Amino acid sequence: MLGILRRIVQDVNDAADLTEALQLVVTQTRRALAVDVCSIYLRLPGQDTLVLMATEGLNPDAVYRVRLDFTEGLVGLVAQRAEPVNLDDAPAHRRYKYFPETGEERYHAFLGVPVIHHRQLQGVLVVQQREHRRFDDEHVAFLLTLAAQLAAAIGHAEMSGEIRALREAKLSEEPRFLSGVPGANGVGIGEVVVAYSPSDLDAVPERDSDDPEGELARLDAAAQAARADLIALKDTLGAHLPEDERALFDAYAMILQDGALLEQARVRIREGQWAEGALAQTVREHARRFASMEDEYLRERATDIRDLGRRVLAHLQSDVRDHHEYPARTVLIGEELTAAQLAEVPTERLVGLVSAHGSGSSHVAILARALGVPATMGVADLPVGRLEGREVVVDGYVGRVYIRLNPQLKSEFERLATEERQLDEGLRKEAYQPAAMKDGREVPVYANTGLLSDISPSLRSGADGIGLYRTEVPFMARDRFPGEEAQRQIYHQVLSAFAPRPVTLRTLDVGGDKPLPYFPVHEDNPFLGWRGIRLTLDHPEIFVTQLRGMLLAGEGLGNLRVLLPMVSSVSELTESLALLERARNELSEEGHDIVMPQVGVMVEVPSAVYLAGAMARHVDFLSIGSNDLIQYLLAVDRNNPRVAGLYHALHPAVLRALVQAVEGAHGAGKPVSVCGEMAGDPASALLLLGMGVDSLSVSAAMLPRIKWVVRSFSDAQARALAEEALRREEPAAVRALLNEALIGAGLGGLVRAGKT
Repeated sequence: MLGILRRIVQDVNDAADLTEALQLVVTQTRRALAVDVCSIYLRLPGQDTLVLMATEGLNPDAVYRVRLDFTEGLVGLVAQRAEPVNLDDAPAHRRYKYFPETGEERYHAFLGVPVIHHRQLQGVLVVQQREHRRFDDEHVAFLLTLAAQLAAAIGHAEMSGEIRALREAKLSEEPRFLSGVPGANGVGIGEVVVAYSPSDLDAVPERDSDDPEGELARLDAAAQAARADLIALKDTLGAHLPEDERALFDAYAMILQDGALLEQARVRIREGQWAEGALAQTVREHARRFASMEDEYLRERATDIRDLGRRVLAHLQSDVRDHHEYPARTVLIGEELTAAQLAEVPTERLVGLVSAHGSGSSHVAILARALGVPATMGVADLPVGRLEGREVVVDGYVGRVYIRLNPQLKSEFERLATEERQLDEGLRKEAYQPAAMKDGREVPVYANTGLLSDISPSLRSGADGIGLYRTEVPFMARDRFPGEEAQRQIYHQVLSAFAPRPVTLRTLDVGGDKPLPYFPVHEDNPFLGWRGIRLTLDHPEIFVTQLRGMLLAGEGLGNLRVLLPMVSSVSELTESLALLERARNELSEEGHDIVMPQVGVMVEVPSAVYLAGAMARHVDFLSIGSNDLIQYLLAVDRNNPRVAGLYHALHPAVLRALVQAVEGAHGAGKPVSVCGEMAGDPASALLLLGMGVDSLSVSAAMLPRIKWVVRSFSDAQARALAEEALRREEPAAVRALLNEALIGAGLGGLVRAGKT
């Protein structure tokens, strides 16, 4: 049965449209289960009405003609209960309703299962048989599994308008939207261009070659051609991005020249693989390593690695490249948008980005913010193949894409887009003002970063320093552990650029869920595994080398702060501090004038919340990593679309944990910062201010807006809001309270698109 089910699902996924998909389901299911009838009824959008959409066994003329409410018939009973109904004599049931046009009076056995997508009933899948019988558990399980697979296809069709002929009213008069997550603020209105990869890495077959030298030459030529493409694409953005932002394209070009990626492909070629197969295998291997990492920023790099591989593969396969004709107002949409695909669109024509995968920390989202292009990421139900040429609206402010518009809504979005531009221009002028609350309480607002190319944007944003610098990037970009001097040079660039403002360098946070390519770690549950401080304490030779590099980088500057990740006990903390002291003593003995930097601990696991006071007594500050802390507290992987809706930063349990962490730090006389996404959300930032958080660390793009929040409230106002928020029992109620406060203070432009 499992093999049959897989084949049906594959055929449905390959179907040209919904009509073909539904007919495939009823035909193949009838044959697979050896029943007399299989039918599918779909729910009309926005109504409690079901329509027969496809059947194998009933009168085909009944398709589209048979309609019934949830209160009618056995099919309506399945919809009403949203659970299977299994009967051996359907006509004898009190809810049975006879439809003469179907010819179903001959059938007694009835099994109907609901088709549910994102908690919404989409339809009912039914099988029937002439004889009196009760379908067994295997039949029920088969239909339930098939219905679950079919649900997404039906959801796509409903959103893209394939069911419009069944609507009582014209769909063109009723707006429809898909939800994702905000990638870059703003509103963009334009015509869809679908971005697709020129080559399919997963489709490349394994093939032996008896000419390794020839294959090596082909690979090198293709890599150099792809490298030239990247350099040219970088230049197309030259007039719109600072030189530092363009550096990432140079980094990717270097990977195609000297990186471990090509070297591993060459090894496979020397072992007898042809160039295409060696490349595809190597790219998939590298991408899997990045994709398995917990850190969002690094996980997003898997997309970039695959894009590099596709570009080389395209040159291997053909010298002919497709060229898009981009409309004057282009909204670029794709399953997994990459930075290179974004760069191919003339900047003056790009008005919006939508990606089925990715998050607000992906490189595409970062570039979109730098370019001022609205973006919505992670739209799980995005019917990419059916949107080419359609006019859509991208609302990056709330993470929506409107795929059907009426004139009134379009006019409103055009007005909001104009107001958004006016708001951003005004905030940029005020970004360099100190972040002080109305009663004088100063709240430093720092920037989060992980790349040297982010330094200039952070400086221009008016940041009071760097609140979180991820040091994993230099380790990920090499094929071996970077030495002390290599690390010193990187850290010194960041520290010197911001001096005398503080720069917080987080020590190496890899392992388990995000292994280094040259130091793989395989675990059954990497999220709770060997990572962060656990790994570095087990390898003091790695840890001390990094600490020495940090201390040397800060010599004479006085602005270094060191942050320890994934600490779950006081013993881990004291052991880490001892190694830091050892590194300083070694350098002092070598003649360096090293001042012990301020040291902080990340509060990102529940145990650290309860130990906040004890830990604070050993360090200079605490920094709450809200992203991980929320996931651990709520047991929700926010990147898993099945449970992402359960991830609530304003969950009452999260708020109580934050209060406890702040009280623990302040009880020991130490400041506490927040460096996760909560700090960059205006409503959450206001709440954190009320809880007594001493500083915030956010992306450079959000920094002017967060400073505006700080300057718009007094300490007393924020504390009163926090006290009220802690009395609310639902995240939505907390959000409503905070949004109302922002609107009341004249900051409505931070709650929704528009200026006020």
